[in-house]
Amino acid sequence: MDNTPNIPENHDRPWELFSGVDDAEVWVANSNLELQFFCEQDKKAGMPIGQGICFTLALGGELFVHTTSEGMILLDVTGEAEWVTPIVSSCTGAKPARGQIWILPEGTLIQLLLGLNSLIATSRIVLQHNFGMHFQTR
Repeated sequence: MDNTPNIPENHDRPWELFSGVDDAEVWVANSNLELQFFCEQDKKAGMPIGQGICFTLALGGELFVHTTSEGMILLDVTGEAEWVTPIVSSCTGAKPARGQIWILPEGTLIQLLLGLNSLIATSRIVLQHNFGMHFQTR
C-alpha cells in the first residue's frame, strides 16, 4: 500500500500578483491548509522541519520557506537565488545569513511575500526539504 500523498509530479503553480496585504494573508491561509492536507496524507512528513513552500524566482533560483509552530521562519536561499538576499533583508529587517539558511524574525512572512511578490514565477508545496536540519529541536 502506497502512503505517499497525491501531489502531482509538477506541482508548480503560476504566481498571481498580490494587490495588497489582504491578498497575501489569504494566500498564506490557503497554502497552510493545503500543506496540512498533504502532510496528513504523508506519514513520512512527520519531521518537525521539512515541510513548506518553494518559490521559483523569475530571474533564477529558488527559495524554500518553513514556519515552525513557535513562529520561527526558516528561509533556504539556493545559490542561484543569492541575488535576492538584499531584498529579503530589506523587507524583513533580517541580517543576511552566514550560510544558505536564514532565520527570519517572527511575523515577517507577509512582508517577505509582498517584497518578493513581483519576483516570484511559481510556488509549490514541499513535504520533505532539508531546512538546515541542525535547527531541529527534539
